[in-house]
Amino acid sequence: MTASPDDLEREHTLSTATTRYDELRMRDAMAAVAGERGVPLTREEALEMLALSEVVIRKAGYGRQSMVRVARDAGASWTQIGAALGNTKQAAWEAHTRWAEEQARS
Repeated sequence: MTASPDDLEREHTLSTATTRYDELRMRDAMAAVAGERGVPLTREEALEMLALSEVVIRKAGYGRQSMVRVARDAGASWTQIGAALGNTKQAAWEAHTRWAEEQARS
């Protein structure tokens, strides 16, 4: 049975989840290039890679929100934070506020 993202999230750090995801992704890419000689991912490995992608997204999101708080504590404006994130101050503020509210409900 394939582990869920929740299971894998407890098992991996962002670094180890990314490393395992990259290993599987590279094997998958090499199998595609090698054609019939390549060894494709098993169903379990493909599902693991999919679950790991969710783990990476979650863990990166946690880190992102933490860095928003650090930037705010260091005196950065929402305009500066938005620019660092590649969006507007309004989008940065809304995303951070929404994330904080979701965490409070959890």
